[in-house]
Amino acid sequence: MRVNNYYDLLYREFQSKEEVITELINLEAILSLPKGTEHYISDLHGEAAAFAHTLKNGAGNIREKIFSLFEDRLPKEYLEELALFVYYPKESLANSQTPTAGWYTTRLAELIALTKACAGKYSRSKLRKALPKSFCYLLEELIYRTDENEKEQYDQAIVTKLIQLGQIDELLIALCQTIQRLVVDHLHVVGDIFDRGPAADQIMEQLTAHHSVDIQWGNHDILWLGAYSGSKVCLLTLLRIAARYNYLYEIENAYSLNLRPLFAYAENNYRPNPGFTPAGSQTETATSEDLLILEKVHQALAILQFKLEGQLIKRRPDFQLEHRLLFDKMDQTRSRIRLKDQWYPLQHTCFQTVAPEDPYALTFEESRVVNTLLKSFQTSVKMQKHMQFLLAKGSMYLIYNDQLLFHGCIPLTTSGAFQAVRIQGRSYAGRQLLDKIDQLLRQSAQQPQKHRDFATDFFWYAWSGRYSPLFGKTQMTTFERYFIADRSTHYEVKNPYYNLRDSPVICQQILAEFGLTTAKSHIINGHTPIKAKKGETPIKAAGRLFVIDGGLSKAYQKTTGIGGYTLLYNSIGFQLVTHQPFTSVAAVLEKQKEDLAVKRVVDKISGRTLIRETTIGHQLARQIDELEQLLTYLDEKLPLSL
Repeated sequence: MRVNNYYDLLYREFQSKEEVITELINLEAILSLPKGTEHYISDLHGEAAAFAHTLKNGAGNIREKIFSLFEDRLPKEYLEELALFVYYPKESLANSQTPTAGWYTTRLAELIALTKACAGKYSRSKLRKALPKSFCYLLEELIYRTDENEKEQYDQAIVTKLIQLGQIDELLIALCQTIQRLVVDHLHVVGDIFDRGPAADQIMEQLTAHHSVDIQWGNHDILWLGAYSGSKVCLLTLLRIAARYNYLYEIENAYSLNLRPLFAYAENNYRPNPGFTPAGSQTETATSEDLLILEKVHQALAILQFKLEGQLIKRRPDFQLEHRLLFDKMDQTRSRIRLKDQWYPLQHTCFQTVAPEDPYALTFEESRVVNTLLKSFQTSVKMQKHMQFLLAKGSMYLIYNDQLLFHGCIPLTTSGAFQAVRIQGRSYAGRQLLDKIDQLLRQSAQQPQKHRDFATDFFWYAWSGRYSPLFGKTQMTTFERYFIADRSTHYEVKNPYYNLRDSPVICQQILAEFGLTTAKSHIINGHTPIKAKKGETPIKAAGRLFVIDGGLSKAYQKTTGIGGYTLLYNSIGFQLVTHQPFTSVAAVLEKQKEDLAVKRVVDKISGRTLIRETTIGHQLARQIDELEQLLTYLDEKLPLSL
């Protein structure tokens, strides 16, 4: 495109030269505002209620602002109730006795004051976008009113009319939702939305509705993207995990999956097996009949997964996963297996559909079941929506505001060098490795009809390969955990990264690999639960790296002892937030007090970070440059007037 044509197109966005100048002034003013608060969270693992609670309370930010604003004039118990009202206004109103007009007037004034406090670092135009459209004009009047002399009478008149119209509750609810939105400007999800818990679809719905979010893919996210892209082994694995943790029915209903052929096949070919009894919170309320059915389905999915793994390993020798061909290593009776020159007895066996002459071949019925499952998964409208969002908002890593975000690891050698990995005849290491994997995964996701091409198969390597940045272990010992009692065979050796990341020198080396050389840069990780109850700290390498997987998932809370970590980054630095396990909204409202999210400052900067110093600020600076060039172009083209 010729330069003149470009500026002609740019000018069409504005009706006059004065509009261009106004926009320039507005953008320059925005650059001088403090940066908004960023919220980092990882390893959500289907825990939608706990995730929603963290969003609603702004990782403790809302309560902190309430106490800062009102602590000197209102009792603590009242402020606790006010905080819960902001998180759950609809539920709070439903649970309370019919409020009086005076109560409504007071609560409206409190929420307006809190909104103003939360909106202090935003431009008026950005606040307007955050306000609910139905009440935008009215709320702007309340927020920006300067005459305080008749404030109480003004508020009472508004409340009286809203009560008459039956709209007062809706206004308060909308105002609380605005506060929730304002308190965090941008959300980073550092991987693992899916698996372990029952409600990943609800998390994805919350994320698609969020005003500003990015995602760094985790190994469990890749499993779902792989299934959507046509990887049958990824699909069977995620379904097996769902059966293992007893939320298979939940994802069947959430995504309208056709699991009937799978259940019929499992019923005909498998027996009850205590080694495959589902675990998880749903198991406590499940009927014995449901659990017996799931035991059979769980076995069927495991065997289908191992068969499809074997097929993939054989057609991709360059993945170097031959040591995972375990059906070959069983004796003829299938009661023992030979691993590293040692025989181990097998337990809970269910190999009746495994043919001795070709153990990795699917039967005709198995092929039909797998193909039906894949078609159902790929054609689910809701699944398509969620996976496309995961592709659009996600990546292997992200550099944002001079911070490096990735879920798992950067593969390293024991000496701390970047591990070279051969992919399609070429070696990749460090940043190039993550870029290449990102490229392959996107390539496959854009062509989901290709089920056995290299890019689609690579999803499996990303899930379980030795040098995958998303896995970071020598092997995945799923087979051993099911069938071998000797726990020494279950051990998975981690990549040297996980020991070396305690070193500031190694972290600086990794940051430099991604072009980050300033002291204010950090690595932000998820993936490995921090054992807080054993004294492990999420702060590594003298503060250069934060690991924020602290146990949001119930499956990990016995190990971690807490309800998860999140990280906040505002204009004055980083705060680490330690959350307590979340039970339910009803339990929180019954106590009328939230289990405190403990905050501590972990990296405070001198002065305040302004928007001009951020990633968004750099984008705005480029827009300013383009608008200034547009003015020059217009002056040359139309020097007298527009």
